Amino acid sequence: MAISPAERASTQHSNGRSEGTRLSGARILCESLIREGVDTIFGIPGGVVLPLYNVIIDYPELRHILVRHEQAGAHAADGYARAGNRVGVCLATSGPAATNLVTGICSAMMDSVPIVAITGNVATTVLGKDAFQETDIVGITMPITKHNYLVTRVEDLARVVKEAFHIARSGRPGPVLIDIPKDVFTSETTYHYPASVHLPGFKPTLDGNSKQIKAAASLWSRAKKPLILAGQGVTISGGQRELLALAEKTHTPVVCTLLGLSAFPESHALSLAFPGMHGAGYSNQAIDQCDLLIGVGQRFDDRVTGKVAAFAPNAKIVHIDIDPAEIGKNVRCDVPIVGDARRVLHALADEVPSMEHPEWLAQIDEWKRQMPLTAIRPTSQFLPQHAIRFIYEATKGDAIIVTDVGQHQMWAAQHFWYDKPGSFISSGGLGAMGFGVPAAMGAKVARPNDTVWAIVGDGGFQMTSQELATIAEERIGVKIALMNNGYLGMIRQWQEIFYERRFSSAYLGGPDYLKLADAYGIKALRATTPEEGRRIIEEAQAYDGPVLVDLQVIAEENVYPMIPPGGSIENMMLEPGDRD
Repeated sequence: MAISPAERASTQHSNGRSEGTRLSGARILCESLIREGVDTIFGIPGGVVLPLYNVIIDYPELRHILVRHEQAGAHAADGYARAGNRVGVCLATSGPAATNLVTGICSAMMDSVPIVAITGNVATTVLGKDAFQETDIVGITMPITKHNYLVTRVEDLARVVKEAFHIARSGRPGPVLIDIPKDVFTSETTYHYPASVHLPGFKPTLDGNSKQIKAAASLWSRAKKPLILAGQGVTISGGQRELLALAEKTHTPVVCTLLGLSAFPESHALSLAFPGMHGAGYSNQAIDQCDLLIGVGQRFDDRVTGKVAAFAPNAKIVHIDIDPAEIGKNVRCDVPIVGDARRVLHALADEVPSMEHPEWLAQIDEWKRQMPLTAIRPTSQFLPQHAIRFIYEATKGDAIIVTDVGQHQMWAAQHFWYDKPGSFISSGGLGAMGFGVPAAMGAKVARPNDTVWAIVGDGGFQMTSQELATIAEERIGVKIALMNNGYLGMIRQWQEIFYERRFSSAYLGGPDYLKLADAYGIKALRATTPEEGRRIIEEAQAYDGPVLVDLQVIAEENVYPMIPPGGSIENMMLEPGDRD
């Protein structure tokens, strides 16, 4: 059983907290995590990390949440980091436990999420000798971390922790891994936590070049059809207010990428829906026709651009990003600006004049009328779109939405309006199925007073459904909306459209999810009609605790609009009849 909060509070420390005390590596790690503001760790014990688990119970400041799979621990740390705007921490033992973290670490890397993954390894005396459960996790994760460490001396451990957290949260955030051999946990040294880090080669550029900012402002002042494309970098930098002020000063419409959702209030008159493969037709049309595109805190992902040669063909492009490696990587750039999104937006607002673009905004409004994104076709059948709309109405938009990956992810982006900053969390770059439930769990731990809904498909849910045990044991009040269509929905859709309806391994079936939830002691509700769906979603929203809502939606509903892979706006299908 997990240690209760009361038990944690009553636990006595066996060692003092003062500098200069001689401590084991395990205690140095705990002390250092506390110095970095860590209050939650998602992990599972194993052989080589037992010295750490032997002492972690002496630190009531560190809440250890026992996940049921290491991948879920990494995803939970991810959701915790995004929702809490801090570094998430996950912990695993050596060998298969460490490799189970890889998917979550990779997802965090692609989505710029600051997590510190701590792994144990075999003792330094047998490193490199294929000892039981030895794995070169440092080598494995080198391409998917900002940095990683193998700590072979206990004297280096405090410094490494300090550096790891600094690297994870600074510049473009991302995951850092610390691999600690068993004997480093048990060895002792005098504890001193460094006051600062010394990393001469790591100096992220925060303030944009003033000449480039002036050049961007000059282009903007001459533009007739400007458009802002905002990504998650705006949210990471805390630049939502600066983006809003700049858009209003220049009367420039704003398109947010999938991960950028909530960086700009969607109820605002200047807001356009997310673009790309399953984005709004009018947003894609605006990108196609604009004469200036200001990309900020996003990397021109292929799901946004489609065919790069046909992307924003009439536009000058300004690209603002804190990572210089992203600028010019995918899309040509006329004015590159390296810097923190919030700081650059603030500086731009001082340079650009007030503007009006009535004809451009009128044209966009006309495209909205011609290509509405959120219209739901009249039917008595229970559509996934209905379910998303019901969640929006039940929460009044005041919720954190965490999605898994697939069709439901796109419907959640289309039919929920994100005004609340930081209210949309998803595995965007990696597209990791199984992300939704553990990430929602982490988000709820980080923001216990917020409503958190996990919107998941039955395919992704079955990949990490074991975390219902964690949710129940830790009393994490997340709401789970299970879009149950019996299929791997996006696979079925692609096979229908591109593979002549040759459905291969797309049908899932599935267990009785109400019985599964009941086995874990979690409240569960089921709906088969729109009327039932609205009622049970409202009931789940009002319920004080975790709940699973089994929404048995129509099996063969497809996501539209859709631009085929590698296509352009000319290939956009707004509805099924456009396939030919």
